[in-house]
Amino acid sequence: MDWQQEAERRKEELLSELQELIAIPSVLSEDGNPDAPYGKEVRKALDWFLEKGDRAGFQVKNVDNVAGHLETGEGTGLLGILGHVDVVPAGDGWTKDPFGGEIADGKLFGRGAIDDKGPTIAAWMALKMVKDAGYDFKRRVRLIIGTDEESGFRCVERYFQTEEMPDIGFAPDADFPIINAEKGIADIKYSLASGDAGELLEFTSGERTNMVPDRAVARVGLSFDEIDLAFREFCGAEDVSGDCQQQANGTVLTLYGKSAHAMEPDAGVNAGILLAKFLQDKVTQDGAAFTRFIAQYFSGDSRGRKLGLDYTDEASGDTTFNASIIRYKAGERADVRVSMRYSVSCPFDELMMAGHELEGVRVDIVSNSMPHHVDANDPFIKTLQQSYEKQTGEHADLLAIGGGTYARVLDKGVAFGMLFPGEPDVAHQADEFVDIDNLVKATAIYAEAIYQLACK
Repeated sequence: MDWQQEAERRKEELLSELQELIAIPSVLSEDGNPDAPYGKEVRKALDWFLEKGDRAGFQVKNVDNVAGHLETGEGTGLLGILGHVDVVPAGDGWTKDPFGGEIADGKLFGRGAIDDKGPTIAAWMALKMVKDAGYDFKRRVRLIIGTDEESGFRCVERYFQTEEMPDIGFAPDADFPIINAEKGIADIKYSLASGDAGELLEFTSGERTNMVPDRAVARVGLSFDEIDLAFREFCGAEDVSGDCQQQANGTVLTLYGKSAHAMEPDAGVNAGILLAKFLQDKVTQDGAAFTRFIAQYFSGDSRGRKLGLDYTDEASGDTTFNASIIRYKAGERADVRVSMRYSVSCPFDELMMAGHELEGVRVDIVSNSMPHHVDANDPFIKTLQQSYEKQTGEHADLLAIGGGTYARVLDKGVAFGMLFPGEPDVAHQADEFVDIDNLVKATAIYAEAIYQLACK
């Protein structure tokens, strides 16, 4: 079967179904409704897929309205394909309707077009193509639809409490060729004292652990005249922008950095670290200890060397540290939440015990998602490589990432597309889009992979 030709033949259907799904604004909304735990629009997107599957002759199942699957084939083995229909909020700055599915310049625009409605539709169309071709399935194939990928994976955690774990699987929600290594992700909280009064009154930076904070605000008990010039000079030296304003309850400093994903902190400019660096010799007592801690251990070091926690391996590269959420309020709290993305072979428990003897600092592990790795020589990996290479003519390199996909909830799973090498990643951005030619190409790749894994 020429899968590329078949995908081209079905292009209009592919685009039409993606437009239908994008038109559902499936953004998380938790209002306590058990029939729609993550919001009525998210439930509507899940139902959309289940109804499509039912009409196409698949076995479908809704699992507590948080996940579901569409299954075809026979056999004891199970191939899982994990996609999600929830999306992040549209946000500002769009020139297209974020839920309109507009087609222009060879692209289809909309929230979820590349994360993850477009890739999931490509996998769905590929599965239909293989089924319609009349091949005998020697392994069952199950397209699993999640609804809470953007907010914590609660959907698939619930799903696998009662549903069968695939023996192999992939998530079409990252990069081609193949991501076979995902670092461990630990949320670490460092807490210091905040009882002694000093010039630092409040400090706020960051909202999410998986992002480099691009804004930091501090309120200090210093006059505008004492600090304004020094702050402006500091911002100039660091090549960032900032504001200094005198208010009735103190002087407020705001520093602007550059956002980036926590998997590579050096791709951004951490506003919180820079503001702490500026304040460390401007304030006293507990405020000084807090800002000095941040500056000492995180300024210029995203690899944990100053903390004694640096680690690297060949399979996944460096362990990284992102000071994500920083909070200080005099007399109440002083803490830093750090997203640690640690290498797949890292002895996490041993490293944490050896590297965290910090005087006056309490260390808590808020959460820890273990690393995920599938050996490069596994036959499953070799088959995916062959499928990619046959459809593209390009070598299928193996990749490692510091982010997390649904692949990490599988016993043996990888992230498999659909962002091609060199293609811009516009997920979570205004005017998010999917390249239509690449959408069709990905459909052919997925069809080839399904055929090779489930029918041969």
